[in-house]
Amino acid sequence: MIRSSDQRRPQEAVMLGIGIIAWIIIGGLAGWIASKIMKTDAQQGIILNIVVGVIGGLLGGWLLTLFGVDVEGAGWIFSFITCLAGACILLFLVKLVTGRRGHTRV
Repeated sequence: MIRSSDQRRPQEAVMLGIGIIAWIIIGGLAGWIASKIMKTDAQQGIILNIVVGVIGGLLGGWLLTLFGVDVEGAGWIFSFITCLAGACILLFLVKLVTGRRGHTRV
């Protein structure tokens, strides 16, 4: 006899895989939009947009939990907005630290 917890393991693995793929897609889209907002798109490629979006999502989620906002199970739209806000904050901090690299001074 197979226990119900044994039957759920393959399904949980599939859901985890879908979750990771969804975070990559949401992160990539949020990172790309953030790079357009912050005017860094010319310096970034698709991989960096994904990285910025995913890290921005982690940063945004962490910041929201500091303010007592429950981010778990909040839905896709809230997750996207969190990723976008976090990605914009991340790009702002990078621009602040690195200065105006890539721009020529007259």
